[in-house]
Amino acid sequence: MQSLIDNARTFAERAQDLRPLADGQHPHALFITCSDSRVVPALITGGSPGDLFELRTAGNIVPEYEEGRGSGETATIEFALEVLGVENIIVCGHSHCGAVNAILYPGAPSALPAVHRWLADTEPHDETRKASDFLDGNALTSAVQRHVQVQLDRLRRHPAVAKRLEHGGLKLHGWFYAVDTGTVSVLDPQDGTFRPL
Repeated sequence: MQSLIDNARTFAERAQDLRPLADGQHPHALFITCSDSRVVPALITGGSPGDLFELRTAGNIVPEYEEGRGSGETATIEFALEVLGVENIIVCGHSHCGAVNAILYPGAPSALPAVHRWLADTEPHDETRKASDFLDGNALTSAVQRHVQVQLDRLRRHPAVAKRLEHGGLKLHGWFYAVDTGTVSVLDPQDGTFRPL
């Protein structure tokens, strides 16, 4: 922890180039990914401050849109599209994902009650689980890749996303990041497979 504190204490000395960001942000993409500390969007993409608007949730889950019900995830998506005008949304799953592993192999709900409720309330388990039977032979990798597709399908049902897709001003991208190799694969929407970027 001390190294984090020390770097935060001296950050202002290293942040001189960030002053123009005070005038506003114009990110290139909304990057939806897992809260996992091993997944660092700017490191993966080479992005600089201001390039990515990030939404991080356990398991990179995009909850279903519900009329009249607010959520931080929905607010982030709406703001990215309606205010910031992002033209790309990336949903990035990753290898070794604990949330998707918990969907495949659920444990006792009492062990992590908040996590259990999050997964139970937001994830269509059957879609993710059945992927482990047929994609690339690795159950967790296959499930995470299918999970990314499920989140993209949910995004399409969010009103702000649907409106922009209808008018051609938005592109959706599915990515899979392998933590152990650094390889990024992209979803081919034609056949549902992931290929190296």
